Amino acid sequence: MQNSFVELNGRERAKALLDEGTFREILGPLDKIQSPHLEPQGIVPQSDDGIILALGEIHKQKVLIISMEGAFQGGGIGEVSGAKISGALELALEENKRGNKLYPVMIFDTGGVRLQEANYGLLSISEIATQIVALRKYVPVIGLIPGRVGAFGGMSITAELFTTLIATKKARLGLNGPEVIEQEAGVMEFDASDKALIWNTIGANQRFQTGLIDEMVEDTTDAVVEAIDTALKAPAKPAKTEQIDFYLTLLNTLDPTEAWTPERYREFYTQIQPVQQPVPLAKEGAVDMSDSRGYRWFSRLTGIAHPISDVPSVLAADVDKNGQLCRYIAIVPNASNRFPRVRNGEVGMLEGWTVAQIIRDAIRQDEKKETKRPIIAIIDVPSQAYGYKEEMVGISLALAASADAYATARLEGHPVIGVIVGNAISGGFLAHGLQSNRLIALDDSKVNIQAMSKASAARITKRTIAELEEATKKVPAMAYDVRSYSTLGALYQMLSGIHADDPQSSDVAIVEKTVSEAIESTKGAPRDLSFRLQTKEAMAGGRTATRGVRDALLEQW
Repeated sequence: MQNSFVELNGRERAKALLDEGTFREILGPLDKIQSPHLEPQGIVPQSDDGIILALGEIHKQKVLIISMEGAFQGGGIGEVSGAKISGALELALEENKRGNKLYPVMIFDTGGVRLQEANYGLLSISEIATQIVALRKYVPVIGLIPGRVGAFGGMSITAELFTTLIATKKARLGLNGPEVIEQEAGVMEFDASDKALIWNTIGANQRFQTGLIDEMVEDTTDAVVEAIDTALKAPAKPAKTEQIDFYLTLLNTLDPTEAWTPERYREFYTQIQPVQQPVPLAKEGAVDMSDSRGYRWFSRLTGIAHPISDVPSVLAADVDKNGQLCRYIAIVPNASNRFPRVRNGEVGMLEGWTVAQIIRDAIRQDEKKETKRPIIAIIDVPSQAYGYKEEMVGISLALAASADAYATARLEGHPVIGVIVGNAISGGFLAHGLQSNRLIALDDSKVNIQAMSKASAARITKRTIAELEEATKKVPAMAYDVRSYSTLGALYQMLSGIHADDPQSSDVAIVEKTVSEAIESTKGAPRDLSFRLQTKEAMAGGRTATRGVRDALLEQW
């Protein structure tokens, strides 16, 4: 009888997958590269920061193994752990560009962003995502969720970007953990103590039967290795994130007011016949549909006084700016949204898939054009949706579809510019904004950027809100305010003196000029997200650990 693969630790899992004698670890514990952000909070760091990187072979095929240690900080992604993953994937991408086949295999055991390093985690996850999207053009990218922690938070969005996602029956996959949904939406929405409910909603069996996981395997090393080997040799296939018409058809058919069960949803899922969905672009309406900052700035920047759309929570418009066509996109509140958990401007299933559709429409239209139209994301998203139905259907895939589309557009040569005018929180920000070539933010007290609400962050980290706020004084990445965020180096520019709630013509002119300069700065520049590591704030200390990890990786590679 074979031993359980799930019960192995992160390093043992990496070794178990590789042909005997081929395991070579990079940046292992003896290199003592650990997070500089934990000790100031009274947390003991780990010398590999919970990420095991190994080069080796699976059935004589060269692979890069990235394995997460769920026993350290719940497998959370911070600056160092995130830099190890994104840096290794970037080196793998360069190998494949040179014609040296190297297959990435990632073993997920993570709760998502490490909340003690919040915004570093969000930045890292967006950078990991763009490497995966780029790598898929060269080789299959294989994800494995064995069990224990599972794949949650922003890393569930990442998981859905993989060519093939494999799991054992002990695995779980979901954007929002049960405790977070209960905290944000109440116990009547999701009872975090109901284990049967949890497994029937986000357990691997349900995920496999509804297409979020590609293959289920027995909990043995041999079964896992054979599944990976088969996936590496499989013919190329479209990413799940490209199934836009299928999911929009599904969402337009579902009745959110009816009682749902996992069994009923599985039956419904198998009966859907996708039809081509029209791309919803904004037009002039009779009255304002929203009073959000995102809505107001979309209106001012596009010149549409009262924009409305066939999907009221998603606004998009093509506007000529100085002889250049730009596509503007905003996610806005809609009090009549069919899905109640997204009525305040959150990014939900319909929003994620619709944004993906709008972006890919621009990619198709500009495919043969030498100059690609810029895509301007107007960002005011309080979070992703927290709901039972959202988790059952797979909100992680919907948000991955949006992030994938933005990353694909950028890699295809579309300048992607994000303008943060309000909130930029959690998965909502990962889906709508964090794949931008350049990020612009208003210097305003109501601009909040973070990985989770304070109440949920306190519950997950077992701290009081007062303790969390005290920690932000030592670790700016945990803070919510835009000035703290600016010290991390992710912004192209922060604009002061703007009337954020009621933009005047002079305010709009300043933002438009900055957007135009940001677009110009992308010409001839790398299409990845490396700009964030080269700003003066990043060089002055905002991404010191990230840069150090990348240098060490290159030296050992």
